Order: sequence, then C-alpha cells, then structure tokens
Amino acid sequence: MELIKMEIFRDLLAQNILSCSFSLNRVSSENISKSLNENTSSVGFIYRHIGETMLMFGYFFGKPSEVQNTTLGKQDEGQGNDFEESKKLIDEGFKMLEEIIETTPISGWSDIIETPFFGAVTKARLFSHILYHNSYHAGQIGLALKRGL
Repeated sequence: MELIKMEIFRDLLAQNILSCSFSLNRVSSENISKSLNENTSSVGFIYRHIGETMLMFGYFFGKPSEVQNTTLGKQDEGQGNDFEESKKLIDEGFKMLEEIIETTPISGWSDIIETPFFGAVTKARLFSHILYHNSYHAGQIGLALKRGL
C-alpha cells in the first residue's frame, strides 16, 4: 500500500515536469528577454523564479538551499539574464522534489508545517502548491513566448 501511495507522488511530479516542459524547454538565451508586454516580467525572470522558488520551498521539507532569493516579491531587473544559471536552478529544483518524494515516509506527508504564506498546512498540501506554482508560471512563459514582445 505504501508503494502505491509513493507512486502517486512520483506520478504527480512526472506529470508536472512533462506539462511544464512544453514551455520550459522552449526557453533559451535568445528569448529570455521576451515578455507579454512592457509591464510584465521577462521570460528569463519567470524562468529563474520557478527554479529559485522550488529550491527555497525545500526548507520546509528539511532540504535547505543556498539559493539566494532574487525574484520572489521583487521586480524584474534582469535577474533572469543568465539562461544557464537559471536552467541549473530549475534542474536542481526538480531533482530536489524527487529527493523529497523518496525520503518522505507516507505518514510524513500529513505532517503539519508552518509557512509564512499559507499558515499551517500538511507537507502534501505544500508539495501540491509547488507543482501548481510551476505550472502557473510555465503557462506565463508559454504565453509570453507565443504572443510576447
């Protein structure tokens, strides 16, 4: 039974990686400066934000990161101009999520953690938010790449 429950988390992450890949795999050094309009963040900024945020959320799962917050609650001032650095953050973030799945016992997913943005939530609920956050911003990137300036 525990293996089946673990497989659910693996499947959720695999689907998130796949769904997001349709946008994230299109990001390149050539298009990171695109944005939906002059008032929105650039593709590069959002791309970096996804990676930073995944890694920063690791703190709540006992996986603190050395990543510096340059995007959360900040304005786009070119923080996403280094495509390779941002891609590395994204790759490390997804790897960290895989590690969280493999190291969290099934009973641990119902552990309550205190967050500054949602209050007290279960680890499962926060994990689902990370996946939602990735998808939300991957959608913004996809739209900016398709219709942006």
